[in-house]
Formats: sequence, structure tokens, C-alpha cells
Amino acid sequence: MKLLTLRALLHCDHQSGLVSLAARQHFVRIAGIPILVEDDPEGRPIGGCPNAGPTIKPCTSTLAVQEGYSSLLRIAGNRVCLDRVTGLTDGTPPGMVKYRVRHPGQDFVAEL
Repeated sequence: MKLLTLRALLHCDHQSGLVSLAARQHFVRIAGIPILVEDDPEGRPIGGCPNAGPTIKPCTSTLAVQEGYSSLLRIAGNRVCLDRVTGLTDGTPPGMVKYRVRHPGQDFVAEL
């Protein structure tokens, strides 16, 4: 499983909704790009979700990560994000729409 960097691409299940990421740590990097750690993918804005209508709410924010933090690697006590990060969005139907990793943002470093 590859480690996520700030250049990772995460999207909602509606495919065109992209998660805007931010890194809380900047001292451990891959090819100059910060590695994402615990909580980085949570509470992030989602732009471009096409799921809209009179009673349908598009995905606009990520909720807590359900799976995908490393149980082995930590940076400053925070678990590293892996390319299997997934969690729910705030879109409709509630509790059903997930966000997932499309690309980890790097192809060099993996957890074995």
C-alpha cells in the first residue's frame, strides 16, 4: 500500500467530486511533497460533485476516515495515510456515499 502525499487524488463515489487536501505536517516528504497523516483527509471540502437536485445534497465535505491509516508507520505520533483511505461524505443518501483514493500522489514509497 502506497503512502499518500499532498498531491493525492481523492474523489467521492460520484467520480467528479474531488477532495481538496491539506497537510498538517511538512517535515517528512516524498519527492519534496508532504506525506498525509491522520486527520488530514477528514473535514476537507469536496468540489465538483455532480449529485444535485431538489432533494439531493451533493458531496461537499469528507467525514471521518473509516479505513486506511497505517498501523505501522507514524509521523510525530500520527498514523500515516495509505492508498486505501476511505470514509463517508456528507452527500445524499446519508451514510452511503464514500470518498476514496484515485491516486496516492506518488509511486515510490509503500508500506509492506
